[in-house]
Amino acid sequence: MVSLYTDGGARGNPGPAACAFVIKDEKGEVVQSGGEFIGEATNNVAEYKGLILGLTKAHGSVIKVLTCFLDSELVVKQLTGEYRVKDTHLKDLFAHAKLLVEKFEFVEFKAIPRSKNKEADKILNGVLDKNSHLG
Repeated sequence: MVSLYTDGGARGNPGPAACAFVIKDEKGEVVQSGGEFIGEATNNVAEYKGLILGLTKAHGSVIKVLTCFLDSELVVKQLTGEYRVKDTHLKDLFAHAKLLVEKFEFVEFKAIPRSKNKEADKILNGVLDKNSHLG
C-alpha cells in the first residue's frame, strides 16, 4: 500500500506556518515530496493543509489506495469521526480533505509519533527556515 506522511506546523501558534508531505510506494521508497509556506496560521490549520497538499499530489498520480500517517492526533480523530470538528477555521479544511478522500478507492488515517514522521518534518522545517521572515 502507498503511504502518505504529512506534517504542518507554525512557529508560534498562530505564527509563520508551513506544511509538507512525503509519498512512499509499497517498497517504502519516496516517490514524491514537497512543502509549502502558508503564511500566518495555527498548528492545526497547517496540519490540515499538509494533508490536503499530500492528498492532492497523491490523487494527481495513479494511486487508488492510501494510508495517511500524521503526527496530529486531533486531525486523525476528526477525520475518523472520533472527534467532532468544532473550530470554524478547521471546518472548511476538514470538508476539503473529505472531498479529496472520496477520489480514492480506500484511504485510512493513522496517528504516529513525531519521531516516525521525520522526513515530512524535515521538509516542513526547511520551508519555515526559508520563509519565517514572511509570516
